[in-house]
Amino acid sequence: MFGLEKPAGQQKPGRSGGLPKMASVGDFNVLSSSIPATKVELSVSCRNLLDRDTFSKSDPICVLYTQAIGNKEWREFGRTEVIDNTLNPDFVRKFIMDYFFEERENLRFDFYDVDSKSPNLSKHDFLGQMFCTLGEIVGSQGSRLEKSIIGIPGKKCGTVIVTAEELGCCRDSVLMQFCANKLDKKDFFGKSDPFLVFHRSNEDGSFTICHKTEVVKNTLNPVWQAFKISVRALCNGDYDRTIKVEVYDWDRDGSHDFIGEFTTSYRELSRGQSQFNVYEVINPKKKGKKKKYVNSGTVTLLSFLIETEVSFLDYIKGGTQINFTVAIDFTASNGNPSQPTSLHYMNPYQLNAYGMALRAVGEIIQDYDSDKMFPALGFGARLPPDGRVSHEFALNGNPQNPYCHGIDGVMEAYYRSLKSVQLYGPTNFAPVINHVARYAASVKDGSQYFVLLIVTDGVISDMAQTKESIVNASKLPMSIIIVGVGPAEFDAMEELDGDVVRISSRGRFAERDIVQFVPFRDYIDRSGNHVLSMARLAKDVLAEIPEQFLSYMRVRGIKPSPAPPPYTPPIHVLQTQI
Repeated sequence: MFGLEKPAGQQKPGRSGGLPKMASVGDFNVLSSSIPATKVELSVSCRNLLDRDTFSKSDPICVLYTQAIGNKEWREFGRTEVIDNTLNPDFVRKFIMDYFFEERENLRFDFYDVDSKSPNLSKHDFLGQMFCTLGEIVGSQGSRLEKSIIGIPGKKCGTVIVTAEELGCCRDSVLMQFCANKLDKKDFFGKSDPFLVFHRSNEDGSFTICHKTEVVKNTLNPVWQAFKISVRALCNGDYDRTIKVEVYDWDRDGSHDFIGEFTTSYRELSRGQSQFNVYEVINPKKKGKKKKYVNSGTVTLLSFLIETEVSFLDYIKGGTQINFTVAIDFTASNGNPSQPTSLHYMNPYQLNAYGMALRAVGEIIQDYDSDKMFPALGFGARLPPDGRVSHEFALNGNPQNPYCHGIDGVMEAYYRSLKSVQLYGPTNFAPVINHVARYAASVKDGSQYFVLLIVTDGVISDMAQTKESIVNASKLPMSIIIVGVGPAEFDAMEELDGDVVRISSRGRFAERDIVQFVPFRDYIDRSGNHVLSMARLAKDVLAEIPEQFLSYMRVRGIKPSPAPPPYTPPIHVLQTQI
């Protein structure tokens, strides 16, 4: 996900156009102007809370804490209102949080019986707490998680129900097209080469660039191509917020000439093609100097079409399951597992690189898999009893049922395998990719998506076959994450990660980019803070999954299934504030 860029166009008052502000236009990167994350709204209800009041029922409040990744410190995120005299509260005040698929967001819900107006929680009776992750809530059926409240020994503290709702105010995108007439001529030998730059206004009055059209060469009456932009990027969902549009004449040396500007808003644009959407392009400098100045041309909106975007969460809420498979490299180049220099060394005090990578990625993905059963495979080892070499064996020793329960089960099977198999070679990826592809090929209806994590020390032996497997798999509901451990050169892996050049095999190109590669060594925290470095690893390897997932669904025309009907709580009781 991408952070917000600095607001562009913060030039000195009274300066309009010209060179100083053009750096922001020339350097504009569409990605850096995206608004990060999806926002989700959490609703909290409880059933059968402890009764701490003698003559009436408890007066509950819920306090939400989030946990900082590095130091594990819990910080208060917010509080609901207090509801008087009930053990079954349905809190009205919601918690609105940023949601990133690739981050593990630990949450703690504490409940108190409020006895006075004091905001100090130690002055009130503790009713218990519940721990979970945001992914657990979102990944539950219908994004509704029900869990027991714990924290008071020997007492049943009741249950809490937390529901996540993606905030839909800015889920729309718009497809717009503009043309211009009689723009000022800026070029000495020809006409102008015009393009448009769109800025959304910020709360503090500054502007942030959010779109730039292509350049139309040598015309004063350009028609630009239609373009699509999210409503969030255009106006942050505020339909009346000012949108500033600047018109420039493109110059090869980057010193684009300012023709003029106009302002509008999403609400005005949404009227579509009409007399309201013909804008005079004004150059304030010219206007100030010339008495007879009218305008520097006009820009007309030709079309305006709203499209509602479906999101990754729509599919998860509709029941799509993410199936996670692990494949581990057992080739001899990893070194003897009994030696501390080995990448597979079983250190009783800390995880080796393989264990860290498995845990970092697996702990996040497991929240989206309802049965938490993961196939775990190995490749490149000689197996007992006869020493045959296998490139696709079950870590738990059961080829008919290679499933392990949760990430803990995967880790256990991995350690057991290290004791029973002999590290060998070569390093072949194609068999494990084809293994997952066989499953993915059997469910193409959008109900399941497969993620294969390959952890390897390196130099691949079956490059041609692997490329072919990836090109074939790019048509299936699956993604591949490769984590490279150890000091080897990983040039070949970079080639498989089709970010720069789309991967191809025998003249056929992959339908979409499905591989994400990262070298583990880039995440070793010199200070020894493994928690932080593993959170960064997970973030980088998982960040592309939602978009890869959506690209498959879009190409196949698969819409999300409707979510199960929402939970409807009984009538609200009287509320008071704290």
